[in-house]
Amino acid sequence: MLLLVVWIVVVVLSVVVLGALAFGVLGARARLAREVTAFEREVRPLLDQVAATTDRAAPAADER
Repeated sequence: MLLLVVWIVVVVLSVVVLGALAFGVLGARARLAREVTAFEREVRPLLDQVAATTDRAAPAADER
């Protein structure tokens, strides 16, 4: 009987620990997705400027 109680406690604790790990990993994944979105929003104007500069510089490089 005591062994059954010990196994039940082990299973319950395992489920709680795995649940906490899953919650932490999913939370970190959501935070990372938000960070990537914010970084892309901040960098997009710079990428647009680089593309525009490259487009303006391409004809000048072709003339040489």
